[in-house]
Amino acid sequence: MTELLEKTDATGRAKEIYDDIDASFGMIPNLFKAMAAADPEWLALNWQREKQIMIEAGPLDRKTRELIAMAVSITNNCKYCSLAHEALALNSGASREMVTHAKQVIELFSSFNAIANAFPELPCDIKPQKKINDINGENENTCLLSV
Repeated sequence: MTELLEKTDATGRAKEIYDDIDASFGMIPNLFKAMAAADPEWLALNWQREKQIMIEAGPLDRKTRELIAMAVSITNNCKYCSLAHEALALNSGASREMVTHAKQVIELFSSFNAIANAFPELPCDIKPQKKINDINGENENTCLLSV
């Protein structure tokens, strides 16, 4: 089993980082406990990256970032990360319907990627040039196609 550094056993740098993580999450996720047990400086580096990309304000809202993280985690077959980011997406305002739809998109494009990869030098003909209405005809949702 993977060694975990529990919060009650954390000292020094690990405790300092745990306090910051706990302030953001209200808990210490096991992934961070495993990093701390292996190398507290590794935890420090990755916690800084997590805060900068996932927690601090950015052009994508937290819900969208968590749905992307869930998609990457599912694609990479990381059960722990998939479950964690699904929960975080729900906690960030995603509905069950949104999570399910995201999973459908993941499955669709996992298979489309496999099909496209079967054609080794398939040229991409979709470029951001001309806006066309999406399938529902809604102006705010557009698809950009080469013409």
